[in-house]
Amino acid sequence: MKRIISILLLLFLVFLAACTDGEEEDKEIISSPKDQEETHEDDQAQQSTEEDDKERSETESAEPVDKIQEEPKYEIAEDWSITPINGQANEQVVLLTIDDAPDDYAVEMANTLKELDVNAIFFVNGHFLNTPEDEEKLREIHEMGFVIGNHTYSHPNLREISEEEQTEEIISLSDRVEEIIGERPLFFRAPHGANTDHSNQIVKNEGMAVMNWTYGYDYFEPYMDAEKLTTAMITGEGPEVDVPYSLLKPGANLLMHDREWTAAALEDIVTGLQDKGYEIVDPNLIRTN
Repeated sequence: MKRIISILLLLFLVFLAACTDGEEEDKEIISSPKDQEETHEDDQAQQSTEEDDKERSETESAEPVDKIQEEPKYEIAEDWSITPINGQANEQVVLLTIDDAPDDYAVEMANTLKELDVNAIFFVNGHFLNTPEDEEKLREIHEMGFVIGNHTYSHPNLREISEEEQTEEIISLSDRVEEIIGERPLFFRAPHGANTDHSNQIVKNEGMAVMNWTYGYDYFEPYMDAEKLTTAMITGEGPEVDVPYSLLKPGANLLMHDREWTAAALEDIVTGLQDKGYEIVDPNLIRTN
């Protein structure tokens, strides 16, 4: 009898152990919906983190577009023309420059050039930057992508003032321009083209390039007319001011001013030069030091 009881007890223990193993196996194989959801969310979070890290890494390694600067392709020659460096760029170019800005027509001229998709240097004077409205004009021209140059604060003949005054005329204007647009000018043009040894040194110390011009006609009375000015600028000839021959050549550095007749002629001047096979050079490609 005792033997039978022992056998039954042994069978019961074996059966109990088998049930317990089955429950553990079920627990390992089957997880709750909540557990599955949490696991899926963890996988998604890890994947998202990896993708964010990859995107951040790619973004940080890429140079912002507006900070990428092309290497200079042109330089200013001794005759003030624009020439390719080592012959590696188009020689058939002309440079557009506009002095005495921003007076009455500078923004209009900038808009015209913007529509034509060409660049230019606007040489500014400090006495045109005295009001918030003047400041906004300069800011607008700069924000359209045009290069801002230094044309002194009050437009004196530098050869007729002291060295201290020359320094003040140049430095104070660069300070003023930087205050308005956040950048100092990289090009300098002396009023009347009257540079001095002292002004050249100040300009060099400031990291600017000295720039005069090869020809311009809009400040002569016979060419204060849009039609006559257009003809003079696209031919290079100014017979009414004793220039019966053409000054237009590859690299010509064209002087214009913030004037009503020049603003009226500007589009025809640009398209006329382009029709003659000249490219309008981007001043950002000109070496300044």
